[in-house]
Parts: sequence; C-alpha cells; structure tokens
Amino acid sequence: MERYYQPEIECAPREEIVKLQSERLAKQVRRVWENVPYYRRKMEEKGVSPDDIRGIEDLHKLPFLSKADLREAYPYGLLGKPLKDCVRIQSTSGTTGKRVVAFYTQHDIDLWEDCCARAIVAAGGTDEDVCQVSYGYGLFTGGPGLNGGSHKVGCLTVPTSSGNTDRQIMFIQDLSATILCCTPSYAAYLGERMKEMGLGPDEIPLKAGIFGAEAWSEEMRQDIQNTLGIRAYDIYGLTELSGPGVAFECSAQHGMHINEDHFIAEIIDPDTEEVLPEGSVGELVFTAIDKEAFPMIRYRTRDICSLTREKCSCGRTHVRMSKPMGRSDDMLIIRGVNVFPSQIETVLLNQGYAANYQIIVDRVNNTDTFDVQVELTPEMFTDNVGEIQTHQKKLEAALISMLGIRPKVTLVAPKTIARSEGKAVRVIDRRKI
Repeated sequence: MERYYQPEIECAPREEIVKLQSERLAKQVRRVWENVPYYRRKMEEKGVSPDDIRGIEDLHKLPFLSKADLREAYPYGLLGKPLKDCVRIQSTSGTTGKRVVAFYTQHDIDLWEDCCARAIVAAGGTDEDVCQVSYGYGLFTGGPGLNGGSHKVGCLTVPTSSGNTDRQIMFIQDLSATILCCTPSYAAYLGERMKEMGLGPDEIPLKAGIFGAEAWSEEMRQDIQNTLGIRAYDIYGLTELSGPGVAFECSAQHGMHINEDHFIAEIIDPDTEEVLPEGSVGELVFTAIDKEAFPMIRYRTRDICSLTREKCSCGRTHVRMSKPMGRSDDMLIIRGVNVFPSQIETVLLNQGYAANYQIIVDRVNNTDTFDVQVELTPEMFTDNVGEIQTHQKKLEAALISMLGIRPKVTLVAPKTIARSEGKAVRVIDRRKI
C-alpha cells in the first residue's frame, strides 16, 4: 500500500495546488521586490512590478535568474532575509572557483527536510527503518538534506557520510540498515564490494535506496537493484533551490514528482527562452515560492528534461519530471561533483600552461573515470621523466583544490591534441547515460 508523508498536500486536487501556487507566488514576488534589490532591478529592466503578478498565469512575465547572476551577486546580493535570520549555508562548486552559496532560515530547513521526508516515505520508509545516509556531509547538500528528512520520518539515522566502504558495509550489516541514501555510483561500488565479500542480495538487509546527485541509467538501476536486492529510487535537487528533495520517485518509478507546493516548474526553449507546452523536451526552470533566505525566481537549471501531468498510479497529483537527459551548458557531473571546463582552463592558465587540453569521462565498473590530457608548452617540454612527473603532480594538486575531485592528469607533447577549425572538442563523455 502506498504511503505518504503529507498526504493532504501530496495528493491535493490540481485546483488546490494551482490556488496555493498562485497565492504563494504573488506573496514571494512582492517579498523579493521589497528585500532583494538585485532582483528588483531585473524586474524594473523588464518593466514588471509585483502588481503584474497575480497568479501562476503571470509567471512568464518575470525575468530569469542564471548561474551568472549568482556569481555576480555573490555572496549576499540575493539574500531575501537579514543575515541575523539565516541559520545555515550550503554550497556547491562554481565555474571559476567562486562557489554558489545558498542561505537558509530555520523555516527553509524545515521545508527542505519535509521534502526529503516525502522522498523517504515514497521509497517505503517508516519510523521502524534504519536509514544510512552515505552522501557527503558538510557544504554538500546531500548528507544534511537526507539526514533531516530521515529524522522527520523517525528513522534511526546512520550518518556515515561517504567513503570508508568496509565500515559502511559493517554498519549496514550490524545495524540492519534498510534504506541507503548515496550517489548511484557509490551504491554500485558498495554492491561490488559486498559481492567480493561473498554477500548475496538475500544476506543484505537493505530494502530501498534513494540515489541522486549524478546522472544514471535504467541499466544501472537494474544492476544496483539486483546486486543489493533493493528497489532503487531517483531523487533530484540543486543547492540553489535547497538540495535533494525538489523532486523524487514514487513506487511507480516512472518520473520524479516535483514538490509543487514549494516549487513551480517550467520547461523553456534554452535558446529563445520561450515557455514550451507540457510534454516538450527543454530546459527546466524553477521558482521557489516559499523559500525565505535565498528566494530563487525563474532559476534556469540548465537541465534538459520534460514534464508530465498524466495520472500516476501512486496517487500523488504533483507533476512529474523525467530524468534529466543532458544539460544546455557545458557542466559535467562527475561522481556527483559539478565540473566545468572553464574551471580547468583557469587552473591551466594560472599554472603557466596554454589552454590546450581534453577532458575524457567514462564509466568503468559503474564508477566515473575522469582523465585530463594537457599539452606541455614548448618551454616545459623535456625528456626528463622526473621533471614531467613533478609538473604532473603539481597540476593534479591544483585541479583537486579547484574541483574537489581527483582527475588523472596526463601531460602530452606540444601539438599532440587535435585542433579543430570550429569549436574545440574539449570534452569527450563516453558514459552511456
């Protein structure tokens, strides 16, 4: 039988959802107009005022926000509340070392944790479950979000964070963990390690997994489900909007329900910025209608997907989004970390290299591989292997510092990376997602 964390909201009739969204949107726009000068300027440039926004039918009149706005307004330019009312930040990496910093009031955290609680209950979670949260904790939103959601459901929460795989498996076994929350690639790795230890699906106490923060295929889902003997559920979110829990999969496992009482979703043509009809594939845009500290309005996620309002067998009435099919910018998600080619360029230029490089991403044994080939400048080029290794280690350390993830760096002779007459092919992504 399908369970819900907040059934009166999750299964609300469409008219009720539209009414709620319209009221909250009008209030939020007025609040932002009065408290966020940066966004007010954008509205004035577009010739729109709060009086023009009476409901969701007026949403298209408002200006978009993009990652460029977040960088320009960093750190406090988009704050919607006085700093004394904010109780936490979370952060994700930015394109040139400037991070996206999102702010939260206690009210924001409560709503975010409700969203994550809905996802856990949709995956079958109750107060009798043991929920192991193996997403990273700290600035990354994965750990804190699911941790809070697990508390709200009443699960025994095991905050293992990521890494230390054998200890993770020990806790799963000893505490009889029933729900696992982590990236899909880490879930696959845990499954492989358990298999090596001679543990079959019947000897693993887990029954469900909530996996997100990176793209993963249906084939990978089946593989994880078979190895761990679980049902694997997708979850979607981004730091700018709160973190995981913006949308989540239900028992139907056919698209993720967006928490429409907190977020309004649109699909636009990324080039013309025109709103597309339901069912169209385009760029996902979100408006957070009750977030206080960091109120994102018409935020362009750059994720490409589609929306559907077809009736769902689970009984939830909120719109569903498909798995993101790619991105309308050049961002890569590698092992759950956002990586931009421009970040790599910044490091290379700072270290005295020319911007002749190639990023090669692949997936081997369900784990992303991340190789960066970089041309030496003629001045650096030498037959001295020790010298090359020193250059390599120094560059690797600088890239880890910038990206928060370790690439395998290969230094190659000048002029060995193929040149293009058009746009340079900087990224080769061989993952089958």
